[in-house]
Amino acid sequence: MYSGMTKSALEWQIKIRKFVDNELIPWEVHAEKNSGNLPSDIEKKHSDIAIKLGLPGMGISKKEGGLELSMFEQMIIWEQLGRVTNALCWCFSEAQDWMEENFTPFQKENYLYPLLKGEKKECYAITEKGSGSDVNGSIKTTAELIDGNYIINGEKWYVTSANKADFFFLQAKLKNGKNKDQHALFIVDKHLEGIELIDTPEFTHTFSHHHCIYNFNDVKIPSNCIIGKEDDGMAYTHSWFRHERLGIAARCCGAAERLIFEATKFAKDREANGTKIKDFQLIQSMLADSVTELAATRVLLFEICKEHDNQTDVKILHAKCSMIKLYASEMANRVADRAVQIFGGRGYMRENVAERFFRELRADRIWEGTSEIQRIIIANSLYKRGLENLI
Repeated sequence: MYSGMTKSALEWQIKIRKFVDNELIPWEVHAEKNSGNLPSDIEKKHSDIAIKLGLPGMGISKKEGGLELSMFEQMIIWEQLGRVTNALCWCFSEAQDWMEENFTPFQKENYLYPLLKGEKKECYAITEKGSGSDVNGSIKTTAELIDGNYIINGEKWYVTSANKADFFFLQAKLKNGKNKDQHALFIVDKHLEGIELIDTPEFTHTFSHHHCIYNFNDVKIPSNCIIGKEDDGMAYTHSWFRHERLGIAARCCGAAERLIFEATKFAKDREANGTKIKDFQLIQSMLADSVTELAATRVLLFEICKEHDNQTDVKILHAKCSMIKLYASEMANRVADRAVQIFGGRGYMRENVAERFFRELRADRIWEGTSEIQRIIIANSLYKRGLENLI
């Protein structure tokens, strides 16, 4: 239970926890041993359950076919989903509120509604070889308006879930017109001519969702596939970053909870020199620190969610989303390290949840902005807006 817990949020917590425990967690080891993949019927079952629950539209208004949940409720859900390894919780695509607010009727009909129904899947083509966390300054991909079509040229790295997607959200700089050099966001169908898969790098974690590298060579898209105005691209990306940073924090809390539970259970059973290791003070110290840090992280996470729901100034909210992404990802990594240590040799086995989370959680300190970038965002907000607005 958390401060501000509502009846609706508690119901969602119980419902999603049951889904994770009964349907997802039992398939973790199978996924680990099969490159992240599940039998097709099981994968479909998970997707069908998520769609029936309405998870693809958890933040979308009811009039558009969504659940219209608060950010607090959404992160209650993502916390529970974070308790499973191998990205098995990525069994659905999630539409975000900025899509509902800025999509045209054509875009809603062809992209938003299919996302909500599970008929299409999306991926984000933002990062590039030289850009990393510097999205604003280092994007080289261009979009040139010619005869009513945009011509896209460039290379995108780490396009997560591209192997399962039907279309890209692609960020590019405008090459011509009055908004030259401004950022725009486009919907790009994956099947279009000129889109080339360059590489599918292998990563430390074992996910069926790949992080692909694509080249876009004179890819022609109609002008009705630009989202909003030509110079709106960074605003949508920032909105996506805020949402994803909250989501990462929530999943890190779920992961930490699972790790503490499993490590505690093991410590109660494991004996060394005739004594249960739970009675060793150094084991108690690791568990106590983990519980305390998780509790503190949850308080911060859900307070920021409430500020989001109360429509706090977006610039302050942007810094606070960086704060919780930084704090939660660092916390979860510490908890995972302690859990591996408590399990000992068992904690280094791939079939052990601690070993998998030890690998998987490392990425949370990197993607959607590294810990170092989050610190820069927080410090700059401190300089501009003062301490009183951040605490």
